[in-house]
Amino acid sequence: MTRRSERLSVRPFQHGEREALQRLWARVFPDDPPWNAPEVMIENKLKVQPELLLVGEVEGTLVGAMIAGFDGVRGWIYHLAIAPEYRRRGFATQLVRAAEDGLRRLGCPKVNLQVRAVNHEVVAFYRSIGYEIEERVSMGRRLEAAG
Repeated sequence: MTRRSERLSVRPFQHGEREALQRLWARVFPDDPPWNAPEVMIENKLKVQPELLLVGEVEGTLVGAMIAGFDGVRGWIYHLAIAPEYRRRGFATQLVRAAEDGLRRLGCPKVNLQVRAVNHEVVAFYRSIGYEIEERVSMGRRLEAAG
């Protein structure tokens, strides 16, 4: 099949795809910290708004995934992964738009995301599909596990 005729099918994650999704995230985010381990993210997302854990497949092969969420005030795009050999085909845009549609159905008025400042290619991608850089300071703090 030629690249031109490939179509991405976007839908919610299904439990039988756990291993394929873990492999995809490990490939796309090899340097992620342990708290972002694919198995942890999948398990946590399935507990809250599992319909916003989206996958994209081409001819039955999982080639992309996205995690989004809505906290009642703002929507968030947390992770977007496209297998390297399937990039620059519009698949990332399709996943983002599907997540936006899901957020809209939940009553979400605005979506935010964070990108590492040095990741210029990803910043350019999001800008190309209508996202704007907002002058904010992003702060964080790791929490110890309860117990």
